[in-house]
Amino acid sequence: MTLAGRATALILLTAALIAAKPNFSGEWKMDPSKSDFGPNPAPEKIVRTIQHDDPNLAIKTLLVSQQGEIASGLKYTTDGKECTNTTRFGEAKGTAKWDGDTLVIESKLQFQGADIVQKDRWTLSSDGKAMKVQTSIKSPQGEIEMAISFDKQ
Repeated sequence: MTLAGRATALILLTAALIAAKPNFSGEWKMDPSKSDFGPNPAPEKIVRTIQHDDPNLAIKTLLVSQQGEIASGLKYTTDGKECTNTTRFGEAKGTAKWDGDTLVIESKLQFQGADIVQKDRWTLSSDGKAMKVQTSIKSPQGEIEMAISFDKQ
């Protein structure tokens, strides 16, 4: 291959890598030492299993706390289309979309007559071994900010 051909191939490869979005697939365990649950007590354990084949995103979460175990499953598409998920609190309508390399998931539901809005911002470390989820939950009682760090298993 000529020098010009190698340069063209390198430019195309670089452009493809820049355009590629992070893939969150895998099993993730919460790192409590790097997580902040704001005014809420930290759970004992969070394990998240993610299947991510952009635009499809399926999330299974197991949360263990003093109240027991809570398992949930959510599905989104990362193209910004509204998805409906059934949660233990009722139906939640939400969207997932990219903001650069950050995946933004916004969900809304009504619980006991109150509107609850949650916004998550997912980021992946450059080596793909750590994920951070910044969460904002708004309700009539106010706003809660949390940051949960996960390590890939």
